[in-house]
Amino acid sequence: MTDEAERALLAERILAEQEERRRLGELLHDGPVQHLSAIAQIVDAALAASRSGERERTEEILSRGLELARGAARELRALCEDLEPKALSEVGFTAAVAALARRFASRHDVVLDLDVEHGDDLGEHAQTALYQILREAIDQAVRRGAPSRIDVSIRETPGGGAELVVSDDGPPERRSTVLEALAERAATLNARFSSEVRYPRGSTIRVELPPSAARR
Repeated sequence: MTDEAERALLAERILAEQEERRRLGELLHDGPVQHLSAIAQIVDAALAASRSGERERTEEILSRGLELARGAARELRALCEDLEPKALSEVGFTAAVAALARRFASRHDVVLDLDVEHGDDLGEHAQTALYQILREAIDQAVRRGAPSRIDVSIRETPGGGAELVVSDDGPPERRSTVLEALAERAATLNARFSSEVRYPRGSTIRVELPPSAARR
């Protein structure tokens, strides 16, 4: 590998790490941090009710706080799994994506149809990046409005490249910042990113990797 290629690869990795830190920061702020703030308020309310001798109300408030705390713990565990998707190296790309799909399906009323076996033939860097892209694409799809179905496929393209397609039947509106984040992550692979919407419902994103990126 030439010095110029090594510098380009290092720059791609730095950009990917910066984008991942931004994404995790947003998820922590919008999820567990908000839950912890709410739990603190609930504990204050429970203390006030307890001091007033309202035993039943105290128990009711603490029950809500306990439920919220358990939800925050689940979100933090999921974030830890996403931070280091060990399943990629332990069981392979296809199995890791299947586990990810099961987690989303268990939390949301959505069917995920997967055709991603070709992912096992990709390079380590390509697998990690595509896993992160499809994870974020699925997460944003369920966040913006409860699709009933999400289809995910990875197929080989002519010349030895690969194409990731994530399609859903949810509301077509997507925040531009979400698409920009996905496009930036795709750019770290020198991949081509595109998106389209279908009215009244449905949207699709595509990430096409060149052969050099698919093997890396």
